[in-house]
Amino acid sequence: MKHQEVELLALGAGPSNLALAVALEELAPELATRTLIIEQHENVAWHRGMLLPWTQSQVSFLKDLVTLRNPQSRFSFVNHLHSVGRLTEFVNLGSFTPYRMEISNYLLWVAESLAQVRIEYGRRCVAVEPVLSGDGQVERWIARLADGSTIGCRTLVVGAGRDAHIPEVFETLPRERIIHSTEFSQKVAGLDHAAPHRVAVIGGAQSAAEMLWATHQSMPNAECTMIMRSIGLNGYESSKFTNELFYASFVDEFYESRPEARRQLLSEMHRTNYAGLSPGMLENLYRQIYLDRLTGQERIQMITMAEISQARIEGDEIVLTLKDRKSGRHDELPCDVLLLGTGFDRRMPSLIRDLAARAGLGEIGVDRAYKLALPAGSSAACYLQGVNEDTHGIADSLLSTLANRAEEIVGDIQESRATAELLSPFALPVAS
Repeated sequence: MKHQEVELLALGAGPSNLALAVALEELAPELATRTLIIEQHENVAWHRGMLLPWTQSQVSFLKDLVTLRNPQSRFSFVNHLHSVGRLTEFVNLGSFTPYRMEISNYLLWVAESLAQVRIEYGRRCVAVEPVLSGDGQVERWIARLADGSTIGCRTLVVGAGRDAHIPEVFETLPRERIIHSTEFSQKVAGLDHAAPHRVAVIGGAQSAAEMLWATHQSMPNAECTMIMRSIGLNGYESSKFTNELFYASFVDEFYESRPEARRQLLSEMHRTNYAGLSPGMLENLYRQIYLDRLTGQERIQMITMAEISQARIEGDEIVLTLKDRKSGRHDELPCDVLLLGTGFDRRMPSLIRDLAARAGLGEIGVDRAYKLALPAGSSAACYLQGVNEDTHGIADSLLSTLANRAEEIVGDIQESRATAELLSPFALPVAS
């Protein structure tokens, strides 16, 4: 089996690790040359499963991979637009929020523009094993890939995102009958768009609404039902006062807050990202439902205040048992296609949980610099990106703090390496 050795291994070529790569090239070029990013897909894409042509980001283009850290960087979104000849058109659009496709193209451009950090595609990590000393300290990491190869490193950065959340009630259904938002674009393309599908969309936030809208528009004979626990669709909370909580400077304040204050902040900010819709999507859906009623061609149904108590296969159809939360009545809804806008598992990703268990960690904790707490004296390090909302705030999984977080991680790696070299200049392995 093929084995590689690198100094720094980053899992996932998404925004988090691309921001890290840019920070390495600009702040630590010597380390950048000994860094490898592996990506399970064959290219870089943002929100791969929901990369629909009309979808827009809800975040300013200035919150790219680098601008808030280094406005003069050649890796900025503005420089990308200039490089591909689209800057004038974007300026004329008069919007701070690019189309999702534009951000995805920008990320791919950054990946292709890196001069020192290497990215290898089609390499999926299935497990990470710690190399332990006799005292239980973590000395190195071994990443095991799906193709049987391995990669050794001393510094590991996990930026592969959270696991998709499949509610327990759907676990008995065949996985091929379920389409989660993370795989929507790919799987829905395989359906017969002219067929009279009965489509059930689970969820009441942006991803569910986008799947509903896309299905309604691309399948003219489909009947679409949206099922949610809430009283109805809500808009994002997006006041400028609330948005100050997405500043990179707010991370310190959140991290130092008491646990009960953190819980309150996360709860009250839920609608800024997870439980709301963009104004444009709300308007599109309401107007479409209005027009359908006007023309007598109603193909969208909203079922609110409902819980799904059971899901089963009968013949060739999926049957959902719905409990009305107002009356307690149970009804059955047969459907052909089940779309899940149910978000992501709030737990640490399974890869990280497994890594922590192998390292003998009783619990998973990170410090202010996003570094996993390992047994004292460990010479290895592991940094977690995008999964630290409970300790670093809701912006941790978004674009808002990418540039600053990358700088902090690179700074902490440099400081740790300098300290280790000072204490034991001959103890550090040379990566090839």
